[in-house]
Amino acid sequence: QVQLVESGGGLVQAGGSLRLSCAASGRTFRTYAMGWVRQAPGKEREFVATIRRGGTTYYADSVKGRFTISRDNAKNTAYLQMNSLKPEDTAVYYCAAANTMLVLTTPGKYDYWGQGTQVTVSS
Repeated sequence: QVQLVESGGGLVQAGGSLRLSCAASGRTFRTYAMGWVRQAPGKEREFVATIRRGGTTYYADSVKGRFTISRDNAKNTAYLQMNSLKPEDTAVYYCAAANTMLVLTTPGKYDYWGQGTQVTVSS
């Protein structure tokens, strides 16, 4: 069982930056693929980024070049650095994990979820 706790959300102006953190419990963090998924009001959950256990990353086209996902296995923590934020990035951002070597871009494939953190980008 893995428990995930996100932090770092907030209100920022367009063009600004935020860094989200996802602290994970357990001793097997390094074996998990970690992902970030977001959900805007009235919309379905949308894949944002993922990082495999080996460090390979993959991004949604909408955030490529602006967002960076990373992980620190010694701290059991994953991060999402978000730069050049746009109003359309406004959403609740969820951290997710799965014990797999695959690249997971489908939100439903993740096994564990955090509670979410709100990101609001004003124009």
